[in-house]
Amino acid sequence: MEVVVGRVVKAHGLGGEVAVEVRTDEPDLRFAGDAGMTARSRDGSTRPLTVLSARRHQERLLVRFAEVPDRDTAEALRGALLLIDAGALPPTEDPDEFYDHELEGLAALLPDGTRVGTVLEVAHGPGSDLLVLKLDGGREALVPFVREIVPEVDLTARRVVIDPPEGLLES
Repeated sequence: MEVVVGRVVKAHGLGGEVAVEVRTDEPDLRFAGDAGMTARSRDGSTRPLTVLSARRHQERLLVRFAEVPDRDTAEALRGALLLIDAGALPPTEDPDEFYDHELEGLAALLPDGTRVGTVLEVAHGPGSDLLVLKLDGGREALVPFVREIVPEVDLTARRVVIDPPEGLLES
């Protein structure tokens, strides 16, 4: 399984550098020199990349890849997702901390065991993270990923228990 660590926003300058929107908590590790990753373009094609250098620029990173020698090649990467193998991620030290890919696909249950849906993804908002649920009725719902509403995450049993306030899962 691969996880997203960034998205190429645009080419930067003439020498092949790209501006990257970071999607990892460890950009210094993921974008260190010689780090390998895969770029998946919007059309679904993939290509391996090797980081030559990375530097901070405003809210993004400017990254130079060995395989991207010029602006035209960099521009062709616009919108590509940058992926690494999930097996390369270290285990989390905190029992209440999870990687997004660990939560995606988990069954969402109420405290009484009633199944309400499946976790589609984790959305990272400015205030808190949200679980995007695909409810069994077909709709989607956003559930704040806080202990008061999501009191239990059981990766082994592949489930999360949600205790939503009244109306949160209603249309």
